Amino acid sequence: MFKILKSLSKSLGGSKPAVETKSTAKEGSLLDKVNKAAPAAAKVEVPAKSPEELCGITPQMPKDEVKAKLKLLFRRYNRSASSLDAKLRSEADQMLDAIVLMREKFFGEI
Repeated sequence: MFKILKSLSKSLGGSKPAVETKSTAKEGSLLDKVNKAAPAAAKVEVPAKSPEELCGITPQMPKDEVKAKLKLLFRRYNRSASSLDAKLRSEADQMLDAIVLMREKFFGEI
């Protein structure tokens, strides 16, 4: 896509592309400067939650309430499973797996 934009700007602008000078080559790109200045982010491990915690289901809940809760969660996360955002999609896959486990636990094999 960027190649198309560059070729369009060259053909419409009629000017030659800017040539990089020695001073900017020595300094490096802006991206290099930002990467050097940014400290490495420390990964914080989040303890894995059980499927019950993910779905918000307690053992004291009646089966009708569990079924309604799982139905609502499935609708919500099934839509997110086809998202273009990779983080949202992975969260949805994790939740759908938890929903299946809870359904099998409370209502038997599917």
